Amino acid sequence: MSAANDVRRSGKEIKLSQEEFYERFNQRYEDPAYDKMRPQIQELAAIAYKAYHEGRKAPKTVKAGLGFEDPDYDLNVEWVKASQAIKQADLRRKSAKRPRVLIINGSDRNDQTCPGEISKSSRLIALAKDEMEKSSSGEIDIDVLELNTMTSEYGKTIYPCKGCVSTAMPLCHWPCSCYPHNSLGQVNDWMNEIYPRWVEADGIMIVTPVYWRQAPSTLKLMIDRMVCADGGNEDPTSTQGKTPELAKKLEIKGWDYPRHLKGRVYSIVVHGDTEGIDDLKTMLSSWLDAMELIPAGTMPTLARFIGYYEDYATSHRALDKDEAIQKEVRNSAKALYKTLVELREGGLKSDQQDLDDPRPK
Repeated sequence: MSAANDVRRSGKEIKLSQEEFYERFNQRYEDPAYDKMRPQIQELAAIAYKAYHEGRKAPKTVKAGLGFEDPDYDLNVEWVKASQAIKQADLRRKSAKRPRVLIINGSDRNDQTCPGEISKSSRLIALAKDEMEKSSSGEIDIDVLELNTMTSEYGKTIYPCKGCVSTAMPLCHWPCSCYPHNSLGQVNDWMNEIYPRWVEADGIMIVTPVYWRQAPSTLKLMIDRMVCADGGNEDPTSTQGKTPELAKKLEIKGWDYPRHLKGRVYSIVVHGDTEGIDDLKTMLSSWLDAMELIPAGTMPTLARFIGYYEDYATSHRALDKDEAIQKEVRNSAKALYKTLVELREGGLKSDQQDLDDPRPK
């Protein structure tokens, strides 16, 4: 058996019974307000179960067409839209007259749901945004990605990475083709909107708290799903969708692991109140370095405690009093902007720009 055909499988099939499927399906409609529509809901459940049983991942497709290895392959229309959005974002970036920054709020907390209060990250982002606007005299475009809206907005979801890259890099498509998966109910994947926002940005600033020495769950979900930006395959037809043997064959033959976000500039602000800030700062910077983004200035990463071992209930007051971190966040934002200007004027180059990486994986 060739290495490409050596695909390890469990031999198990995970399938819900019709009864189990109906039980899960109906959980979405437990509100008594739906009672008058129960017959119609059961009709929908029957249709959904049939689609599930048949494994109809992508019921709406379009022929791949020119530019793909297999022009006759049926591509998911949602993937085609996402791919086109990425290409359009890249064109806008290259033709833009002024820099664009994507600021990412990594906190799960906002005041629109259970916590009832805004996050400290959102306040720090407001400072960073204000400083960039002042430093640039308004000549900058700033896009704030509030990952915490996923905890409070209907239907907004980032699904977990399925780990296709661990089977073979070419099986991981750019953008991700694992979702939507209609027959499993895995729809409304937010990443199809997030990918173009990364692509269009010249600079990335991540502001996040620490949760259990790690990234908050919304941020970690996005990070895992960004793996396709670091070596992902732009042509799903080359692997006939998700065919492991074809993907393994491509990688073994030689894969160049394209860095789709290479050359963008980054800065990081991590805050916490007990421990783990340096762990998360190192993890985030190592991740962005691996994707060949460029650190902003001499102090691209910042990790600070706010209200060290003080009550959670008074943490916003602790931030009110901590003028040092407020200034440091402003400095981080200013450094990011200045580095972007230098990059756009051709005065800044990545240390790895002209190097041949012997370990491109």
